[in-house]
Amino acid sequence: MLFRFCLYGFLKNQQYYDPFLLLAFLQKGLSFSMIGVLIGFREVCVNLMEIPAGAIADVLGRRRSMIASFLAYIASFVVFGLCDAVWALFAAMFLFSIGTAFRTGTHKAMIFDWLKRQDRTDERTAVYGHTRSWSKLGSAVSVVIAAVLVFWTENYSAVFLLCVVPYSLAIVSFATYPEYLDGPRHAHQHLSTVARTLMKAVGRGFRHRRLRRLLVESMGYEGLYKSGKDYIQPVLKTACLAMPVMWAMDEQQRVAILVGAVYFILNLAGSVEARRADAFAKNAGGEAQAMKKLWVFELAIFLLMAVGILVGYLTVIVLSFILLSVFQNLWRPILIGRVAHHADPEQAATVLSIESQAKSLFVAVAAPLLGWAVDLTAGYNRQYSFLPIAALGISVSLLMLMWYRRAGSEEE
Repeated sequence: MLFRFCLYGFLKNQQYYDPFLLLAFLQKGLSFSMIGVLIGFREVCVNLMEIPAGAIADVLGRRRSMIASFLAYIASFVVFGLCDAVWALFAAMFLFSIGTAFRTGTHKAMIFDWLKRQDRTDERTAVYGHTRSWSKLGSAVSVVIAAVLVFWTENYSAVFLLCVVPYSLAIVSFATYPEYLDGPRHAHQHLSTVARTLMKAVGRGFRHRRLRRLLVESMGYEGLYKSGKDYIQPVLKTACLAMPVMWAMDEQQRVAILVGAVYFILNLAGSVEARRADAFAKNAGGEAQAMKKLWVFELAIFLLMAVGILVGYLTVIVLSFILLSVFQNLWRPILIGRVAHHADPEQAATVLSIESQAKSLFVAVAAPLLGWAVDLTAGYNRQYSFLPIAALGISVSLLMLMWYRRAGSEEE
């Protein structure tokens, strides 16, 4: 099954749109403010559906939830690829949020259920880090494919349609998963059962002090990363247009080469770091201490980004975005392992969905505000356009480190 879990991560991360998402939206005529609203809309929809979707997965069967998730993703890719109208993009984003709501937490719960059956629960961080490593390897491969497609078509939107192929293959894979991975389903599948599962998981999340703290940390770290990570694309586009090479090529072709190269390196580095998550936590003196160190690194990276923006060094700005991605791939396996450790096994998908919802709530608020702030700052001075991203990162990192200092590091 470990191979099948890794295959899922590889196929799921054939997200050919990811390196060009903001550029595709800009090509469709959207401003940064509207892009922020669109992303915020996605996260609000995820927030509304994610916990009930996790509860449904725990009650009705996780395999069915994953199949429904990827069908919704496929529908969204088709709309994104074929339509430019704003209303259609919101419809596509709604379908995308359905896919995310039914996926997030569900497959992780399958992995942890399998580990429990294999009596390998103490390996949760190492196994999740291994599967995430394959996910990032999939991302690296997808970047090469996406860059070739954009170079050939000179159309950023074409990458959405290509995603239909690997996501269809993933559905075939889910259909052949062992039935026991559906989880502890109830014999009578009533809405009241879903509601009870949901309320028990939510109650545990708020009452359990360590779990509550992890949810808040996820909101800050993961939410901050998701809100700002895609701004590397317009930065790379600016850097590409400023480079005195490849002038014989069209703009989209030059951007495809540079974005593809940077994202390929970024994802390969992420794959390596995900495998090192367990060793990093042990060397740091435990998972709690490792997370504290990662907050220190986060603060340093956003300070570096701010300096790069203020002095106009595009290389420094790009480097800071890459470092954010690298350390996020250390953070994620450690966080998921700790959340799974504190969660009731029968509510694993639900609690992991709550964890994901915490970061989605942050993004729902931060993304529109960041888009508006970037547009506003660009109107004042284009060099400082992305300074609001660094400012938000510095503020959140400082708040979390102050919280650590006041509360002290938790011991497992």
